[in-house]
Amino acid sequence: MSTTICFDFGNTRLKAAIFNGTHFEKLELLENDPLSAVQNLLDKYKPSKTLLSSVIHHDQAIESLLTAYGPFHLLGPASKLNFTTPVGKPETIGADRLGLVAAAVDLYPEQHSLVICLGTCITYNFVNNRGQFLGGSISPGMQMRFKSMNDLTALLPLIEPAPSFGLVGYDTKTNLLSGVVLGISAEINGIIDAYEAKYSKFNALLTGGDLSYFVPHLKRRIFADPNLIYKGLYAISEKNT
Repeated sequence: MSTTICFDFGNTRLKAAIFNGTHFEKLELLENDPLSAVQNLLDKYKPSKTLLSSVIHHDQAIESLLTAYGPFHLLGPASKLNFTTPVGKPETIGADRLGLVAAAVDLYPEQHSLVICLGTCITYNFVNNRGQFLGGSISPGMQMRFKSMNDLTALLPLIEPAPSFGLVGYDTKTNLLSGVVLGISAEINGIIDAYEAKYSKFNALLTGGDLSYFVPHLKRRIFADPNLIYKGLYAISEKNT
């Protein structure tokens, strides 16, 4: 079977999703020199096609390398999608959000879906049963909230997230954990309730690097998949290359 590499350049990490045929095989992290890392992955997997989704100012030499190697698609406003974008400025939609919505439509065609991604920022992305991505909302992610409280106060420390803590914090760290993790959980629950009041029946999908901290605190049955965006990027790659 042919190999596809979908590169996902986010604000926190640079990643490469390896697909063997339609099967998601593994995730590779690109560290140190991204250009050399991309070349190493091309040498290692010899893909038949590649895709790049980027929300950062990446080295343009990476695009040149991928273009020279073989069939390559840069995800952007001109990409062919399995949904439409009837919003005010479709050209401003982040490549990551396009990948998330593509995955939802691929999994649940002709159904309402709300995709929630827990990354550097939290994005809420709603696509209706006519395959129209209507938009959603964006709020600060977990690490951003921890960091902002450390940056904007004199005494609050920068802490690492933890899976176990109580509703009532008993020291500074557990107070911060309770405030951020339970606060985000309440935000997610509240936004899902608002969508239910407006649209009644829809799929709720959760993804992103921080999802494991929040699944236990969500009251609605939700489909959680940490690799959801990569499956959407693969679907877009198939449509464009």
